Amino acid sequence: MTEPAREADGRLSTAIAIARLIGIMGIVYVHAWTGRTAEELAAVAFGWQAVLRTVLGEVFGRSAVPLLGMISGWLVVSTATRQDYGPFLLGKARTILLPMVLWNAIAILLVGAAATFGDLKAPTPTSIGWTLNELVPLVQANDVNVQMPFLRDLFVCMMLAPVLVRASTAWLALVALIAVVWSVSGVHVPLLLRPQILLFFTAGIAARRFGVAERVAGWSVALCALPFVVMIAPRLWTALLGNAFFDAHLHLMAAFDIMFRLASAVLFWRFAWALAGSNVADRLRGIERYGFLAFCDHLVLLWLFGPLIGLATGALGAGLYPAYLLVQPLLVLGVTIVLGRGLMALSPAVARVLSGGRLGRSASVTA
Repeated sequence: MTEPAREADGRLSTAIAIARLIGIMGIVYVHAWTGRTAEELAAVAFGWQAVLRTVLGEVFGRSAVPLLGMISGWLVVSTATRQDYGPFLLGKARTILLPMVLWNAIAILLVGAAATFGDLKAPTPTSIGWTLNELVPLVQANDVNVQMPFLRDLFVCMMLAPVLVRASTAWLALVALIAVVWSVSGVHVPLLLRPQILLFFTAGIAARRFGVAERVAGWSVALCALPFVVMIAPRLWTALLGNAFFDAHLHLMAAFDIMFRLASAVLFWRFAWALAGSNVADRLRGIERYGFLAFCDHLVLLWLFGPLIGLATGALGAGLYPAYLLVQPLLVLGVTIVLGRGLMALSPAVARVLSGGRLGRSASVTA
């Protein structure tokens, strides 16, 4: 391999790591602690602090699922074509399914205990069925670790990956079309809780096949930002109107959501590519090792420590709350790094399991 080609591959790998970190930090804004109930949030939806929260969640959070899904699809091409099905699926169970189950168990134990024996207002086990679904979300999303259906659906996509990576372009397009129709229809079939993930996963495989990531990296930031800028205003307005508006225009909003998420992913991929060529690239890539751990632990941290910090800052509407809102992703990342290093010091094996294999070995980018 020539030196320019090696440098290009290195920058691409670094951009993937940075894009994943951006996506995971954006998810924290979507789940940020507010100290308010859903009813209270709806009542103050057009207050400036609630608008700020909505803007942060929509701008930084909506790119997360397509970015993470497409990156997983892009990366899986190598392993799915190189490994036999059994070892491939076992590896994905170890790096996706096992951490999901363990972190869900941790959430049930810690958050449930804090709600049962303390003042925390959080879901608690109400039945064996609820507990089992919370542990492995089979028929509906989690109530505590609400982000975990992504890993659940991603594992289902991994089960299909060896077929998808070998499929013709026409078959890939058909799978993507089925995922689009399924998403827009609103039909609930528990094979996938969020069928959009299959769409983005398939798009990632196609992007690898046709060199889309490299092409988009060559576009100007202004060009990548144009679709996002066009759609951000209506997206924010409909988000502020709340669930009642979404429910009244279910199919239209589902279709618009797919387009907006794709536009967000393109823009933030371009940002990630730019950062991969900057002097902070190595530092960001090193931090990304803790990204998967942050994805898994951030809601546990927000449930347990959000109200404690909120005692000092106040809930949404208080004077200090906006500052707290802005730094929540950084606080989660900082605590996660401390947690990861502590786990490494106490038990590298446990650190590897809970981080999906990201910790306890040299930094690398894996599907």
